[in-house]
Amino acid sequence: MKKIVDDLRLVYKCCDLYYTDEMTQQDICDSLGLSRATVSRMLKIGRERGIVRIEVINPIDFDYGKLEKDLERKYGLKEVIIVDNQPLDTEEDRVQRLSEASFDYFSHLFKDGDTIGVAMGSTLYHVANVKKKYEYDKQFLFVPMFGGISQMKVGKVNVQANQIAANFAQKFGGRYVQFLAPAVFRNEEVMKGFLQEESVNYIYDYFKKLNSVIMGIGIPDRNSTMVSAGYIKEEQLEKFVEHGAVGDIALRYFNREGNTEPFREFNDKVASIPIKELKKVENRIGIGGGAAKADAIKGAIRAQFINILITDVDCAQKMLQ
Repeated sequence: MKKIVDDLRLVYKCCDLYYTDEMTQQDICDSLGLSRATVSRMLKIGRERGIVRIEVINPIDFDYGKLEKDLERKYGLKEVIIVDNQPLDTEEDRVQRLSEASFDYFSHLFKDGDTIGVAMGSTLYHVANVKKKYEYDKQFLFVPMFGGISQMKVGKVNVQANQIAANFAQKFGGRYVQFLAPAVFRNEEVMKGFLQEESVNYIYDYFKKLNSVIMGIGIPDRNSTMVSAGYIKEEQLEKFVEHGAVGDIALRYFNREGNTEPFREFNDKVASIPIKELKKVENRIGIGGGAAKADAIKGAIRAQFINILITDVDCAQKMLQ
């Protein structure tokens, strides 16, 4: 005896009522005199047999959904945003695309009342200065993740952390605080004593309230911001590379496995959010593109410095090889 669920005419009718007429399953049960379980089964058969075809349209007109999912699954990331590359792109074009994608992402990620930590560097400077307007009525508090009392510049641009926090507050609306300390000390003991002062250590209360942090991802290159800012000398950087350094994030160097221990002689002199505190932040966003940064990004992920990545196609494909 033929089962009722094998009646394709009835399957079609159920699907048509559900998807075209937008009737509820219970309404279909009442209309056709079928049980809820039968209607549910017929809707499933409709999808399996191709009677119903469901198409998901990406509203952003953007082709990298599968690539993003592959990266998220491979590296256990919360979210990946990938931007396009063109064969003739300059480094300026790459930075511009990443900055615009970052701005768009932050525009819907940030919630009213959020406290957001920002690093230093040219990447974040460009994000805060994209030619787009933030039009939502929300209030945020931006917190520099490490000291920034120097006039650190890349070209004519001030990219130290306090200035970046001010730039973000101006772009997105809200307030910012300052971390009134050098970013890097020559002596660790001097740094510890300095950071105990009440006029400085208030910043650690803000670190405990962070909802998101935003960081550029660097590589150990003599043309990097770290060198041009005078934070590290070329000789020391070359030594770190010999010991396996592949990248830096939030002014800390790490190797391919995400281990920071081999570089403590520098890392321990950084006046910054403690690494344990950083890893507790819900949204830890890293921004970096180009195939040359693939190893640095993988190390940052393994160290649990980031759980959200904004990158480009070149870097994404290199990471999946």
